[in-house]
Amino acid sequence: MDDRKPGHGKPGNERPGNGNSDDGRAGDRHGAEGRPENGGLDWLDAELADTLDEDYELELSEPALSEEIRKIYKRTHPPSIDRRDYLRNLITLQAELIKLQDWVQHTKAKIVVIFEGRDSAGKGGVIKRITQRLNPRVARVVALPAPTERERTQWYFQRYVPHLPAGGEIVLFDRSWYNRAGVERVMGFATEDEVEQFFRDVPEFERMLVRSGIILLKYWFSITDEEQQMRFLMRIHDPMKQWKLSPMDLQSRVRWEDYTRAKEDMLFRTNIREAPWFIVEGNDKKRARLNCIDHLLKQIPYAPVPHVPIALPDRVFNPNYERRTLPAELYVPMKY
Repeated sequence: MDDRKPGHGKPGNERPGNGNSDDGRAGDRHGAEGRPENGGLDWLDAELADTLDEDYELELSEPALSEEIRKIYKRTHPPSIDRRDYLRNLITLQAELIKLQDWVQHTKAKIVVIFEGRDSAGKGGVIKRITQRLNPRVARVVALPAPTERERTQWYFQRYVPHLPAGGEIVLFDRSWYNRAGVERVMGFATEDEVEQFFRDVPEFERMLVRSGIILLKYWFSITDEEQQMRFLMRIHDPMKQWKLSPMDLQSRVRWEDYTRAKEDMLFRTNIREAPWFIVEGNDKKRARLNCIDHLLKQIPYAPVPHVPIALPDRVFNPNYERRTLPAELYVPMKY
C-alpha cells in the first residue's frame, strides 16, 4: 500500500496541516502549476512570468567578473533583444515545438538534428531551449564521449547508429559523426586517409538515413574569434561554468585557423541536397536561439493532430481508509 496516498483519513492521523496536500501540509493560493489563480493572465503571460524567474536565477549565477572584462563585453556586444520580448518569442516557439512533438508521435515520424560549431558557439544553449518543454521520451539529446579502444576499431559510423530514432522520436546530436572532419582531423586523432574515407562515406550514409524516412537537419553555429575569446574568459572566471572548458576547447583557441580550414572543407564537401547545412550566426545568443528554432520548425511539414479530450476523473473516497502517521524523519527539513 502507498503510505503517502491521500484519502479521507481520520483527524490526527496525518502530519500537522490543513489536509490540503497529500502529506497534510497547508495549501497555498496558487494553482496546480504554482501560479496565482487570479484568472487575469493568459497562458503565455503565466509561462512568461515563470520563465523570467528562471532567467533571473541564471543571471544571478553569473560570476563576479572583473570590471575590465565587463567593459570589454559591453563594448563588443551591442544591445540584444529585450529580455521580455525574447522570452515571449521563445515561449511561443516552444509551444510550436510541442505541436511538432505531437505530430511526430502521431505520424511516427523520425527526426535527427545535428548541432555542430565552434566551441562555446551556443549549441548547448539552443538544445536546452528546444528540449526544455518537450517529453524526454520523445525528444532526447545524444552527446557521446570520446570513443573507446573497441569503438576505434569499428566502422566509424557504428557507434552513432544505435542512437538513431525509431518512429515517433526526435534525436538531437550535440556533436556528431562530423567530429572526424573537425576535432579529430585538426588534433591528429584521425589520419588523412581516414578523413578522406569519411568524406567519401558521409554523403551516402546520410542519403541512406533520408531514404529510410529520417528527416535530417544539420546546423553549424558560427561565432567570431573575438566572441569565442570573450566567452572562454567568462567561463574561466565562472566556477559554475569551468566544467565546460576542456583541454580540447583551449586548443581550439590556439588552432583557430586550422579549425576554420577544416570547417570550410567540411561544409563544402558534405553540403548535399538531401541534407544541406544551415549556418546560425551565434554572436548574439538570444537571437541565435530564436532564429534556429524558428528555422527548424519551418523545415518540417508538421500539422495539428487530433486529440482525445482529456477529462479529470473524480477522486474515489474510501471512508474506511485510515491514513498512517509517518515518522517525522522521513520528511526533508523545511529549511527555506
